[in-house]
Amino acid sequence: MGERPGLAGLSLRQLRYENKIFWRTPIAAFFTIFFPLMFLLLFSALFGDEVIEIPGRETFSVAQFYAPALAAFAAGSATYTNLGVQTAFARDQGILKRFRGAPLPTSAFMIGKISSGIWIAFLASALMLAVGAVFYDVSIEPERLPAALITFLLGAGCFAGLGMALGALAPTGEGSPAIANATYLPLAFASDVFIAIGEPPVWLRVIGDLFPLKHFVNAFQDAFNPLTDDLAFRPTDWAVMATWGLFGALIAWRFFAWQPRESGPSARRPAD
Repeated sequence: MGERPGLAGLSLRQLRYENKIFWRTPIAAFFTIFFPLMFLLLFSALFGDEVIEIPGRETFSVAQFYAPALAAFAAGSATYTNLGVQTAFARDQGILKRFRGAPLPTSAFMIGKISSGIWIAFLASALMLAVGAVFYDVSIEPERLPAALITFLLGAGCFAGLGMALGALAPTGEGSPAIANATYLPLAFASDVFIAIGEPPVWLRVIGDLFPLKHFVNAFQDAFNPLTDDLAFRPTDWAVMATWGLFGALIAWRFFAWQPRESGPSARRPAD
């Protein structure tokens, strides 16, 4: 008999399993990977002729600023919405219960699931930036890539923690998509994703500053912003994202349920 895989090997197997489940659901793959990309194509079509001219510097298209913001938006959606909805449905369908009874360690299951969400977030963000660079002349400066990577990992990790909290708190899997969209999409409008409001109302600015999406968007955008001269390290934004990610992880740990809840579909029929 071969030696049993360790935690890393089991986590990698779980990651592969979660990826297969994701890609076997075309509608989820479309809304996670390609739906945010449609915003870039739409905004570029609407504002494609507009450029930003800086005396003594290059001329930049609006895509230079939209692409990173939408990449952060896509990463947040891939982790928060995707993980939250999948977890709630898996609980109600009795899938989590089966995993709980399997010899797979809980830590390997969680690491694999969260790593899968972050990997999908990376694909969504990379696709957004690649399309921007190839078709809309979005410039990527190598010296700022370390800051971009740190921001991405903290942002994706933050929304992965919040996604697991969503999956733990959602009363039913059927209601989890509505909760995810009702909490994430309105926040995007207050977080400079679609429209950067120069002087927003105080209440809107407070909401944006309080929650982590705006910090993710602004920090990631700065890593590709040709108008800034530093290396785009943003410790304040990083601290906000890390705090929210820890908060989400604690909520998920406190309220996570492996058993289907009485209001879930498995309460009306026995699990296979």
